[in-house]
This record gives sequence, C-alpha cells and structure tokens, in this order.
Amino acid sequence: MSIVKLRDLAHSRTGDKGDTSNISVIAFNPDDYLRLVEQLTAERVAAHFAELLDLKAGSVRRYELPNVHALNFVLPGILKGGVTRSLALDAHGKALGAALLDIEIACGP
Repeated sequence: MSIVKLRDLAHSRTGDKGDTSNISVIAFNPDDYLRLVEQLTAERVAAHFAELLDLKAGSVRRYELPNVHALNFVLPGILKGGVTRSLALDAHGKALGAALLDIEIACGP
C-alpha cells in the first residue's frame, strides 16, 4: 500500500460566508471518489484544522456529491469573524483548500 498526498488524487474549490469556510474536494479520477469517501471524514478534516477551528461555532460537516465525485466540507468559525474582520494573513479560501490537500491518503490493495 502506498501513501499519497490528497493533491495527487483531487483538487479543491473554496468559498466563504461570514466566518464559515466551504472546501470542496473533487476527485480527478472517478475511481478515487470512494477512497476519498472512506478516508476523508469530517473528523479527519477537523483534526487537520484543529488549531484554527472554533469548536463553539459548530463541528465540521461533510456532504457527499457522488454525481460529481466530490466531497464538500463546511468549517464554521474557522475564519475568526469573517474574511474582512480576520487579522490572519490569507487564512481563508484558497489557503485552506491548499492546506487540506496536504492530507495523506492510502492507495493500493
């Protein structure tokens, strides 16, 4: 079994509303979608962003989009008041999507 970075199997699209970020992970190859469903859980994403999440704002939610081979994660409170109020440098959107793509995924038999 080999280990690869999520970025080798998928790309991401991001968005934000208030202090909530949305990260979609879209498999390049439809055959990898089930691997992502199995390994990229809401709990794993929450652990990956544990230092940034505000657990009082709510937990990470995952939505499955099998027709487009994608998962969508909603991360409430991660933007610390919203993009226009945050003092963090680019702690939103593309930066969060790129950070999520660093997760390691097991591949192979």
